[in-house]
Parts: sequence; structure tokens; C-alpha cells
Amino acid sequence: MPHERPSVATVTPPARPTAQEVAKPGVRLAAVAAIACVAQFMVVLDSSIVNVALPSMKAGLGLSVTAQQWVVNGYLITFGGLLLLASRAGDLFGRRRVFQTGLTVFAAASLVGGLAQDGWMLLAARLLQGAGAGALAPSSLSLITASHTEPAARTRAMTWWGVAASSAGAAGIVLGGLLTASLSWRWVMLVNVPIGAGLLAVSLACLRPSGPSGPASDGGEYGTGRRVDLPGAVTITLSAAAIVYGVSIAPDHGWGSAEVLALLIGGLVLLAAFVAIERRAAEPLIPPAVFALHNVRIGNVLTLCLGVVIMAPLFFLSLYLQQVLGHSALRTGLSLLPMAAVLSVGVLVSQRLIPVIGPRRLVVGGALVAAGGLVWLARLPADPGYVSGILLPTLVVGAGTSLMMMPAIVAATAGVAPRDAGVASGLINMCRQLSGALGLAALVTVASTVTRHSGAGGAAAVVEGYRVAFYAIAAISVASAPLALLLRKAGR
Repeated sequence: MPHERPSVATVTPPARPTAQEVAKPGVRLAAVAAIACVAQFMVVLDSSIVNVALPSMKAGLGLSVTAQQWVVNGYLITFGGLLLLASRAGDLFGRRRVFQTGLTVFAAASLVGGLAQDGWMLLAARLLQGAGAGALAPSSLSLITASHTEPAARTRAMTWWGVAASSAGAAGIVLGGLLTASLSWRWVMLVNVPIGAGLLAVSLACLRPSGPSGPASDGGEYGTGRRVDLPGAVTITLSAAAIVYGVSIAPDHGWGSAEVLALLIGGLVLLAAFVAIERRAAEPLIPPAVFALHNVRIGNVLTLCLGVVIMAPLFFLSLYLQQVLGHSALRTGLSLLPMAAVLSVGVLVSQRLIPVIGPRRLVVGGALVAAGGLVWLARLPADPGYVSGILLPTLVVGAGTSLMMMPAIVAATAGVAPRDAGVASGLINMCRQLSGALGLAALVTVASTVTRHSGAGGAAAVVEGYRVAFYAIAAISVASAPLALLLRKAGR
């Protein structure tokens, strides 16, 4: 009889993978975790490292204000929009293959961006960089969830992955300032090339070229006949791009303009199309079994809030320190260095507090602490003292957001079958990156509108817009507190 492909409903779930099926013989789990953490640090780093270099990029390439924003948002959109496609591809065809492909694209795009001679070339490189990051980020977390099968070991590895993710945003500001001041803005892109090459070599040496479960190799039996949902990936990416672009141009064109309305309505239509495609797809980007898990849904909504609360303050602080206070890129980076340290330490502390306090209380406390720091930042004077105006409030914000990170990650991966580890990782990263892009676009619009209609002039009007933005971010942080109360205890 001819071989018949089994229906999706009759496919037997693959067995739980072991460390030996992810790492080559003799390679320790610590090596797999280190590869995953370095990759995650690198991709999150690039969502913020360009912030302090934006003024230099503007001067060197003649970028407009909108183009400056898209140096940040272009990366976030392709990053977030392609996460689900890449994560599902990793589950179906092999995590190492997707990981290394993303790493190669990321490093090559960084090289092109660092050598860019025109604004369009830089923006194209950032879009391509985001696509590579979209493959790297979910693969990095799924490498941990697939290889660390013992709960305590998995928790430790995920904690360090969380440290890498949470500290990279602030560290990007610091490293961006150092590179821009000591070398040039081009090195905020070029620095990824040697790191990417080294990481690629290590991954080739340490990771086994196997499929997501069992002995099937990349492109082998596991992947035969399996498909990824390309229509779904295209629609969700275009939806995000249309909505973010529509929000970003609203201050200049007006919210009621035909162009803005067309973009926003088109984005919503594409989002509805994505939902319809997912319901009918044989291999949907988000398997129903994943999103049917209560804590996965709540954990990802919390991550949506975290994306804004982590990314947006760094963007506005970078502009405030450089364009209002006149600080150099180096001084801006050093000013935010303590926040990066608190973010790293806070994630480690939260991992120990989860079994003592519980994830719900930890998120509620962290959300309120972060909101308090953001309200403090919203009192920005035109010429603040560093300790009272910048250092202390950023430490408070860093401490609060770091306490929220691990409970959200744990919730968003709890109960997910090993075969769907990649897509669960993709959901977390997509929520964080797209919410950061959408939130930043909306907040820039709010700040610009307030500045434009302010009775004050010059820097005072700009600061007034930033204050309103910080209050809005604080409100988002507060809103995440009642969401955390919806989390259920394990087994419920």
C-alpha cells in the first residue's frame, strides 16, 4: 500500500527530548544554556543599543525624526512579526537549523548596517536584523526548555536567560554610549559581527544537528511533510507594521487623516485575517493546545505590559539625557549603568522569591514598585540633579520590572508540551517585542502631541511631553497588577 500521511489529529506526540538529543555527546548542559543566554542578550541588546547612537546616525546619514524612530521600530516589527513563524519552524524542522540560520542573517545584516552609506540602507539592515533576531530569540529559549528536562535545572537556566533578556535593554544603552563615544555609531552595528561569528562556531561545536525530538535529524523524518503557516506569518507581520506606522505618523498627518485611518484599519483587517487563517490552518503558528492553557494566556498578556514598561523608559531617557540635557553618548550610557545592574540582580532575586512569595504577589509588588519609579521620573525638571532626578528613580523602575520578569516567563511556559516549546518561546518574545514597538510608537505620538500643544517653549515643551509619556507607562505598569491576580496555582 502507498504510504499515507497521517492527519494532524492522529500524529503521535513526540517523546520528551533529553539533553543528549540537543547537545552533542560530552557537551554539558551549561554550554547549551550559555549559547542560549548569549544569543538572547544579543538580540535584546540590539533593540536598545542604537538609542544613544540616534543623534550620531542622524548627523552622519541625514535621518529625519521619523527615520530615527524606525531605526528602532523597524527592528522590533520584523523581530516580533516573524517570531511565531521561526519558532514553529524550529519545532517542526530542528532548533539548531533555525538558530544558526537566524544567527547568520543577524550577523550579516549587522555588517551591512555598520557599513551603510545612506539612510535607506541602514533601515533595510535593521529590518533584516530583526528578521534574524526573530529566528534567534525563540530558538534560544526552546534550546533550554528542550535540553533541561529536570525542573530545578530548567528553572536555573531560565533564570539566567531572564537575566540576559532583562539586563540587555539597559546594557544596550551603556554599550551604545561607549561605542559611539570611543569609536563611532557604526560600531553599535558592527560589534555583532565578531560576537555572531563566535557564537555560530560554538553552536556548531556543541549542538547536535537533530530534530526537535528523538533521533530525527534536521530535515529528516520529523520534518517530512510538515508545513509552517506562511500566510499567517505574513498577515501578522504586515498587521503590526501597518498599525505601528500609522500610529507613528499620526502627529504629523493627524489622527483623522486618510493615510493614518487607512493604515490603522488595514492593520486591524490583517489582524482579523490572521485569526481566521489560524483557525483553518493545518499547522497553525499557535497550536490551539498552547493558547488553551490559562496561565500561558495570562503570562503573555503580562509580557505585553512588560514590553512597554522595559523598552519605552530607556528610549525617552536616552533622548532626554542627550537632547535636553546635552549629555554625550558615553555619559548617557554610564548614567543608566546602575539600572542595568539592578535589572540583572533583580531577576536572580525574583527566582528565589517565587516559591516563597508566589508569582502573583511578586508581579503585583513589582508592578507597583515600577509604577512608583515611573511617576518619580515623570517629575523630570529641565536640569535635574543626577542622584535624585535620574539614578534613584531608574533604580526603582529597574527593581520593579525585574521582579515581574521571571513569574511572567514561568507562567507563559507552564504546562506546554515539549513539541510546542518553540512556539511558546516565540509567543513570549513576540508579545514583548511587538508591544514594545506599538507602545513606543503610541507614546512618541502622545509626547509629540503634548509638546506641540504646550504653552511652554523649547526644551520645557519637550520635557512636558516626556512627563506625560512616563505617566502613561506608569499606568500600564499598574494595570498589570490585577492581571497577575488571574494567574492560577500549578495544577489548576
